[in-house]
Amino acid sequence: MPGMPTDGGGAIVPFRGEPGQGAPSPPPVRPIRHGVAPPIFRVYVSWSSGNLLQVACLRPPNSEGCGGAEEVAGSVVEVNLGCGGSGGADVEGEIDEAEMRRIEYGSVPAFALLQSRKNALADAAAMSRMSSVPDYAEWWQYVLEYSKTIGNLLGNPDSPSAFMIEDPKTILKVKEKPTSLRATWELLEIFYVDKQLQSWLPERLVDWLADFDSLLPATESTVYSKLSSFQKKLINLQIVEDDPDYWNGLSAALSVGYLDIVVNMLRFHGSYQLDQMDNRETENGLVEAVAVLVSTMPRLRPNLPSGKLGQCCKTRPDFVKAWEKWRGQVTKLECSAFWIQCSHQKTRDGLKNLLHIMMGNMKELTASTSHWLELFASHFLYIRPFTVGFDGMHHLAQKCIQLKPSSGSNGLTGLVIGVLSENPEVVLAECTKNFGPWLVTHAMELLTADNDYADTMLHEERPNLGGISIEELHRLVYAQVLCSHSLTWQIAPTYLSSCLNQGLGLLEILLLKQPIQDNRLALKTLEICRLYELDSVSTSIMKIAGIYHWKHGRKGAGVYWFQQAHDKARLDRIAQQLFEHIGKSVTEDSFKQWEGLLELLGPDIGSAGGLEFLHRYRDFKRSLQQALDRRSGEAARQTVDFLIQLMRNPSTPQRFWLPLLHDSVSNYFCVCHSQDCKINFILFLCHNFVQVELLNCKSSPLMNVAETTLLLNKLQELSLAKLRPDFSSNHLPNHALSSVRLALASNLARAIIEDP
Repeated sequence: MPGMPTDGGGAIVPFRGEPGQGAPSPPPVRPIRHGVAPPIFRVYVSWSSGNLLQVACLRPPNSEGCGGAEEVAGSVVEVNLGCGGSGGADVEGEIDEAEMRRIEYGSVPAFALLQSRKNALADAAAMSRMSSVPDYAEWWQYVLEYSKTIGNLLGNPDSPSAFMIEDPKTILKVKEKPTSLRATWELLEIFYVDKQLQSWLPERLVDWLADFDSLLPATESTVYSKLSSFQKKLINLQIVEDDPDYWNGLSAALSVGYLDIVVNMLRFHGSYQLDQMDNRETENGLVEAVAVLVSTMPRLRPNLPSGKLGQCCKTRPDFVKAWEKWRGQVTKLECSAFWIQCSHQKTRDGLKNLLHIMMGNMKELTASTSHWLELFASHFLYIRPFTVGFDGMHHLAQKCIQLKPSSGSNGLTGLVIGVLSENPEVVLAECTKNFGPWLVTHAMELLTADNDYADTMLHEERPNLGGISIEELHRLVYAQVLCSHSLTWQIAPTYLSSCLNQGLGLLEILLLKQPIQDNRLALKTLEICRLYELDSVSTSIMKIAGIYHWKHGRKGAGVYWFQQAHDKARLDRIAQQLFEHIGKSVTEDSFKQWEGLLELLGPDIGSAGGLEFLHRYRDFKRSLQQALDRRSGEAARQTVDFLIQLMRNPSTPQRFWLPLLHDSVSNYFCVCHSQDCKINFILFLCHNFVQVELLNCKSSPLMNVAETTLLLNKLQELSLAKLRPDFSSNHLPNHALSSVRLALASNLARAIIEDP
């Protein structure tokens, strides 16, 4: 949908209508980082997959004052519309273009390695008659290694604090900001890949929520938002235990398992101060007792991260035993008589509320949590601590949604529901809708790691998609996104080559469409062709480069690319053009202007086509000049060898046979002391006005019988060719043919006599 930008305040698409006059409210504005300098001449808008909108911004053609030749003439960007203004996950706002490009490049080696391993296992599965690649025991480990590599690219939520010295009253430590991409990837890894997590899956889900609770819809209050608000308020508080937000924050943090934060906040209590005026030992003892119970809470997991509190139990029997003992301690403290001696009402009520949460009181848990995901996690901590695996998780999630209905949703909540319902279609749809083609392309490997249904669904060839699978469709979509940017098209072949049905065809189109004006870009394209064994495409690219450079006056570059492509037909055509420039005789000085071009042919003259003659003639002329300077029989013999090569080579045009023989014979073949040679030399001197000194010449002929016979046969062919109407004449005298034949006949006679 093309459109011309307007002059209304610089807006590309202005919105008309003022609030209060019956017009609708202004729509949400999404900035576009297109990188195109003004003025913008035309804008194209089109829908992509999911909620992605493609916007193309173009500058005016042939605009002046653009800031140089490197000014961007246009750009295509994708805008994630998310869920409008309802707090949807907007990946664009989390990750900028440069960071996303780093992730795209970094994920290529891991993806290529996994595909290589998959192909190797597929070959082994075919030989062992196994049903599929996931049947191999080590396949999930390969996928897990792949998942860890990609996850590291997306960030590490457990990164250390950014400050070396922390404020003792800090509740939430400053860490790397989490992203929705990282949260989505880790969630898929937990439920689809890592089999080692099956024995403590609920605990891992609690950890996931602790890392990414801040990404829940901003329109609702969450545990993270409560603690953040109280962190700002804590600076001005003198007596924290008198503030209701203090106890609300403690209850919320404990309900989702933030044990270290709870203990840290309990130590803010005023009873820990040394300069107390009142007798608060009992109050302080109750606070400390609750802090000890929180810090020793049993956790069914193999280990605890550094700095995390709790009693780690690796086996289920150990956990059951520790849990019963710990729950008994909580109940004993809740029934203690020391509560009567606690004079501070807010402290007594707040601490008892924490005990009720640890005892699994549903009312307190519901009141302490804000989002259904938080209530969902609290069930696994205090109500259903012995739950393992997917058992009843989806039913529990539906129950939590009813208790804590969400006014807004984002990609993460929809994704969690899809994962818990064990529905790969919903998971794939949520990823496509909210997170774009990069995540979908790479996450499909996680979905099929140990799920036969997802494997069949994604790999089944579908007629309504043109005979390709859903997996290949998403890879092609992602590859097209990469191809649309000049900085990412180089990694698109990795994904296109993994698409067996249509990938290679699109890869050929991609490579053929790359500009060849820049030799570095052309060489990069040819290297990609070599990696994927696309010899025909490589040849076509070199031919296109040769035509481009030749038409733009870069004759040497054009000949180089034609030679690399072994394009004999075009090289022969170029040779004919050069022959016309050289003239009728190869001895003209106009040949010198092409010597630089011939240097580009290099030693591999077999691929030079018709230009091979000029290359060999250049060598012949150099040898001829050396022979004239040295006046030696050895130099003359070398010149004769070059002449024979020229006459034998089919690339030597027939119209140059006589000039070559005439010039060579009149200069060299009669350089000897015999009487017959002197007579012939005098004849050539009269005909051609050639002055040659008779120095240091052997008495034997320079050509043997076979070589002389070859030249005589060439003269005979030339005599017959003169009868054709298309024969090209030259500027030599009419008697040149007879003179050369006489000299060769004389040389033949001497060669026969002296031939042993």
